[in-house]
Amino acid sequence: MKPISSTLAWFPLLVALPAFGQENAARRHEQFIEHLKKTAAQISSRCLLETGTLEEWKEKRSSLRGRLLYMLGLDPLPERTPLRAEIKGILDRPEFRVEKIVFQSRPGLYVTGNFYLPKKAQSLLPAVIYVCGHSPHPLGAKFAYQDRAAWFAKHDYACLILDTLEFGEVPGLHHGIHDLNLWNWLSRGYTPAGVEVWNAMRAVDYLESRAEVDVSRIGMTGISGGGATTWFTAAVDERIAAAAPVCSTYVFGSQASHWRASGQCDCIYFHNAFIEDFPIVGALIAPRPLLICSGRKDADFPPDGYHEVFSRAKKVYDLYAGTGREPEAIREVDDDVGHSDIPLFRKEARQWMNRWLKGDQAPVEIEPLPTEPAESAEALSCLSGGLPADAANYQIHDFFIPEARARTWTAIGDWEVRRRELLKDLREKVFRWFPGEKIPFETRVGRDDGGWAARYADFKEAFFDTEPGVPVRARILKPRKASKETPLLLYVKQDGDSIYPLDLDELLPVLGRYTVVVLNPRLTEHPLSAFEYAEIERTASWVGRTVASMQVWDILRSVEWLIVEEKIPAASITIHGKGGMGILALYAGLLDPRIGGVVLKDPPASHSEGPALLNVLRVTDIPEVAGAFAPRKLVFVGKVPASFEPAAGIYALHGRKDRLTSADSLPEALEIWKY
Repeated sequence: MKPISSTLAWFPLLVALPAFGQENAARRHEQFIEHLKKTAAQISSRCLLETGTLEEWKEKRSSLRGRLLYMLGLDPLPERTPLRAEIKGILDRPEFRVEKIVFQSRPGLYVTGNFYLPKKAQSLLPAVIYVCGHSPHPLGAKFAYQDRAAWFAKHDYACLILDTLEFGEVPGLHHGIHDLNLWNWLSRGYTPAGVEVWNAMRAVDYLESRAEVDVSRIGMTGISGGGATTWFTAAVDERIAAAAPVCSTYVFGSQASHWRASGQCDCIYFHNAFIEDFPIVGALIAPRPLLICSGRKDADFPPDGYHEVFSRAKKVYDLYAGTGREPEAIREVDDDVGHSDIPLFRKEARQWMNRWLKGDQAPVEIEPLPTEPAESAEALSCLSGGLPADAANYQIHDFFIPEARARTWTAIGDWEVRRRELLKDLREKVFRWFPGEKIPFETRVGRDDGGWAARYADFKEAFFDTEPGVPVRARILKPRKASKETPLLLYVKQDGDSIYPLDLDELLPVLGRYTVVVLNPRLTEHPLSAFEYAEIERTASWVGRTVASMQVWDILRSVEWLIVEEKIPAASITIHGKGGMGILALYAGLLDPRIGGVVLKDPPASHSEGPALLNVLRVTDIPEVAGAFAPRKLVFVGKVPASFEPAAGIYALHGRKDRLTSADSLPEALEIWKY
């Protein structure tokens, strides 16, 4: 044990270093946030920039629709199973009747709604689907929006008003990422927007079954979350003849600039795997009539966002001019209000449906808001007899999107075909955002001299950019007698790995034998609250990323930096990470053949546990990725988890079972006695 005086001599160093490190870490964090905002702005600025001719647009329209469906979690579309629709009761009123409707958009996924029908209809009726916003009530959100449906019924429309998944009579989750840390929604490619759109599409199926409805004249409208559902449904389902979304319009650049993630439900967004932006949704609705209503004081959907959607989508609408389509088919209305369905917006939406579904251009009077609901929630409820025992709404997020199935491989040739397919899908659907151009590293040497660590090896602290203006920190400890035969260990730190900056205890046996590089990828240095992390993770999804995928990129760039910029000779390169960071190291190894080995400690068994990579569970899961790393060396600190048996089988196909192994410690995993 050290003498007390010796211990106290190191105390100032341990106190000073965290303060210095935190100051710089805070600035690096700010730079990362600035870059995230700039990236979103760049994506928005490119969206529909070159619309070309009508013929060119038509050629790419199908591809864009497919991309939007995928990003909503609807490619492939679920099977159109029987709706099993039931009318659970009828309210008879002087001008209309209200049918209490329940159907299953897929087995066990219950949708509740009210179907308003005028009593004196003489012919087939135009129909409007009204999709509710976030209005909490145990008997359904439709209670709060009943006056909208009643107006349409009084004016000779059939109107089907749908509860949301979250605030329906059989409630499911909307705020899984926003509130509940369900980051595996990102890995699953799941957004509740996909369920809402599917429910609305099946509602159209239901309307097609009703003898009262003219299926060529179906409109759709709603506010907030209902507005978002209107946008997405009209874009992917051409049976929607006219759309009027209210207070629900944005571009990702605006949302990031105003840092609006915390104000928005998960159902507002698609996960932007294909690096598109919201104006494509409006463009896909073209040339069908589209009315956009917005509030100039709406903090969640600011004017710079909704104006940009209108102007960019209008370019596509303009391509249809002269083809028999009226130039007024897209229109924007806003007022000096906040996030509210004011009488003006209701008037405009009603006039819009009259014009395009009835051919009636007469003005509609602005009606005052009702002082109280005409019907009680109890009267409008559909499931007064109790909840269905087979309801799947509560866990629909766990199986709405099919996951990649694990397979057992018996022939190396078949596996190699699968491996090539896997790498292709990862690049296109998980890591599509990876920059195509290499930028200068802009390396800066830090002020940290390593303290006592410099006794073990030549020490250097450096900062370099992995993306423009996004610096990361690396500490290099190079043996004083390093040669071309000296192996390299890249130790990738995760948030919370250590308390003090001098965290080299577990590396002491390695120092002097390996060149050791301790890397802090972005978001591993600066402390974040759960709220701050959620804002960043959700904002990252708007630009096709997750925090974890950005850290994979940082690891890849670090390898490049060490080889090209630092010119560190290495007989072999091994990466080590704990927990989820080890899995990210594994992905980096899969994507860079220069990485000869990965050492894992306490890895998760599946991306359903973490780390979150956008869409990855639609493509693969951790055990298969481990197998794809074969025949390079993969070592587990501790026993090889049972979940990695499929990977062991692939190593066996290569005839290298010995290369997937375990060790009791990191030094033993690195076989330091050889160096």
